[in-house]
This record gives sequence, C-alpha cells and structure tokens, in this order.
Amino acid sequence: MPPWDAALALLVAALALLGLLAPRLRRAVGARTVLAARGQDHEEETGGGGAADQFSDGREPLPGGCRLICKPSALAQCLLSALRRSAALEPRPRSWLCGPHLQTLCHFVLPVGPGPELAREYLQLADDGLVALDWVVGPCPRGRRVTNAGGHPAVLLVIPNAWGRLTRNVLGLCLLALERGYYPVIFHRRGHHGCPLVSPRLQPFGDPSDLKEAVTYIRFRHPAAPLFAVSEGSGSALLLSYLGECGSSSYVTGAACISPVLRCREWFEAGLPWPYERGFLLLQKMALSRYASALQDAVDTHKLFRSRSLREFEEALFCHTKSFPISWDTYWDHNDPLRDVDEAAVPVLCISSADDPVCGPPEHFLPAELFHSNPYFFLLLSHHGGHCGFLRQEPLPAWSHEVTLEYFRALTEFFRTEERMKGLSRHRASFLGGRRRWGTLQKREASPSSSLEEIFSWKRSYTR
Repeated sequence: MPPWDAALALLVAALALLGLLAPRLRRAVGARTVLAARGQDHEEETGGGGAADQFSDGREPLPGGCRLICKPSALAQCLLSALRRSAALEPRPRSWLCGPHLQTLCHFVLPVGPGPELAREYLQLADDGLVALDWVVGPCPRGRRVTNAGGHPAVLLVIPNAWGRLTRNVLGLCLLALERGYYPVIFHRRGHHGCPLVSPRLQPFGDPSDLKEAVTYIRFRHPAAPLFAVSEGSGSALLLSYLGECGSSSYVTGAACISPVLRCREWFEAGLPWPYERGFLLLQKMALSRYASALQDAVDTHKLFRSRSLREFEEALFCHTKSFPISWDTYWDHNDPLRDVDEAAVPVLCISSADDPVCGPPEHFLPAELFHSNPYFFLLLSHHGGHCGFLRQEPLPAWSHEVTLEYFRALTEFFRTEERMKGLSRHRASFLGGRRRWGTLQKREASPSSSLEEIFSWKRSYTR
C-alpha cells in the first residue's frame, strides 16, 4: 500500500474514532482504570501498600504540576534545579489540546507536513540485514549553537516507536535539536519506513543487536562528538535494552524516553483500549504486507495477518516461527527492556503523563521501585500530555522536546563541572603528596634507626 493510502486510512480511522467511537473509548479506558484501581485497593488491603504509596515518596514538585521522582543524588539536585528554571514547564491556560485522546491522536494521525531534510544511509549488518540511518541535514537555522565546548556538535540518536511510524513529534524534535546545535540521526529497524527487508528476519521488541552495530558506526563517523539518545513510546524497549546490555560501554552520555513502555509483557497481555489496539495492529499489518511473500518461509503469514491483538501478532511473528519456535515466556526472558536495568550506567530521564491512554495509569505500568532505588533513572510525571503528545499551542514545539534538550544540557554542564573538580582534586593531591613525600624523606634521613621494611612497606587496596 502506498504511503499516502496509509495516511488516508489512518485519517479516516481517526475521524471515525473522534466522532462515533469516543463514548465507547471513554468506557474502555474507564474500565481499565477501575481494574487498576481495584488491584491497587487489593494490594492496600493485603498490607503491602499500594503502588500509589510508592509514587508518593521521593517526589519533587515542579512548575506546571509536574513531579520529579528519583533517588536523591548530586545529579538529581542538578536536574531539579534545571527543571525549576525551565520555561517549558510553566503553567499555561487550559485549551482544547488538553484532552489525552486528542493529544495522542494529533501526534499519531495528523500529517507530518514539511519536515527536515534527511540524508539516508543504509547500514549492512553482520548477518547481511539492513537498517537505515536518516541524518538530519537541514534546514540549518541561523545562529545555530554548538552543544559541545570542544566544537564538535553532539549527535542525537532518535529511536521512533516500535511500529515503524515516523510521527510529526519525532520530526519536530529533530528540527528543534538541529536548531539547538545537535546533529540528529533517526534509527530505522529492518523493514521500517522504507528500509528494505533483504532477509526474512525482523528485529524483536527488545533485541538491541542491530542498534549496537548502528551505534558503533555512528561512533566511527563522529569519534569526538558526545552521543545522546532519545526514544518515543514503545521504542523505549530497544533503547533500555541497549543501555542494560552494554552498561558502561554504551558510548551514550545521556538518554531520554518519552512516554516509555516499561512493563512490556504486562502491557501486551493486558491489551490497549480497543481503538488503539486496532490502530497499532493495522499499522504493523500494513507495514509488513509488502513483505508477505518473503516472510512465508519464516512465519505463518496467514495466522500473522489474521491476528486480532498485538499479543497475537507478536507471538505469530517471533514465537511461532517455523525454524525455531519458542514460548511466550522465553521470548520475554530475552526481550524485557528491564532485564539488565541494573547494569545501565547512563542517566535516563523518562517523561510520562498520568492521563496516558496507551500505557494506562502510572501506578500500574510504571515501576516506582526503579526510580526510587536506581540513581541513574529519573521520572518526570505530568498531569496531562496523553501518549507522546505533550502539545502546546502552535507554533510552540511539544514541551517534552524542550525538557529533553534542557536535560541533556544540564547533564553536559554537570559532567563538565565534575571533570573540572576531579582535575583540581588530582592536582591538589599530587601537590600535597609531593610535599608529604619530601617531609617523609627528611624525617627518615634524620632517623637512621628506621628500617628498610618500614620505608618500603605498602598495602594493596581492593575496590569494587
């Protein structure tokens, strides 16, 4: 199906959704919220404390009714100060854009419009597969600022949602980042957004192997530039899996996830409100329909294209394969984005909304213990914004974009200050150490009774 046909189908579906299906959508979301609330009440009755209690601790108030949920640290204080000064969080009069479903649909359905100028590169992987990198090369605004003091613009790696749709908010983020001095590049998975599928293998939900090769190539092209990463919606599973598997070798300075899906297995199993479920399912079927003949040898395409839920589609595509079938449990053992989260060594800011109609209530789908215990993870929770929306009145960009770039700037300044302080500490320690050594030698020369064993004695220090 041509791209304009897909866009037209989505637009018609959105109009029908807004007009005829809105009451049913509200009932579906309301029922889902009631179920989550009942589960929370049950937890409170059993004496374990509800999830809402977990979110009530460690919150720091911010402008616009937002909250920063994190473990106290020096970096958290730096980030909190930057967010309190942010003009993007300033409260504004309520408008027609405040509804969560409208914010979500405007993000996914509205035409992209005139976007940035993109230069595409195809990267051949180790197994001969292809992924695409879209470098944002224009339009270059006047007065473009450089984000790095060394003169090399920082590279911003953008990971779209897992369905492969390039939304208007992603392109808006790229334009804003280009204006602020970044060099944005968009990562496209196999078979997504015009990237050819040259082998009957697609990228599982949380498999970062292809992203690892793409990051290695980006580092080869820009070895001296800092690398930041941001994901949208379900694309957060890929980014978090990469950060967890690579740990301190990820080459990433900082990361941000906009409306992340963190408890992915529960998200698939619970299902979405049915208009969103059918809409995302339709997107995936349309994207893979052009490769139906190529996928026949790997999966049961008849079952794949007749699936009625996102879980059935995911199982048919990656679990019930003809060559190496696996169970649903085994699939998530290898693709859960939080499986190696304790190994992540990069600050990650998650921006979520309490009225997200796709992810559900935050106390049900956001792991509060992650943000309370891990010093690298920060949650910025707002009252309104929908799923990946966070829209403001035109022509202002989404406030989540402004906050993301301000967060990256705060990280850069924090690490620069830390390096400066460490340099001063090393210089002072070496200076004082020299004086101590000179004094010690003088004392030892003055006391001939000191033994050689005392002069050359040493102790080994073990650190972890």
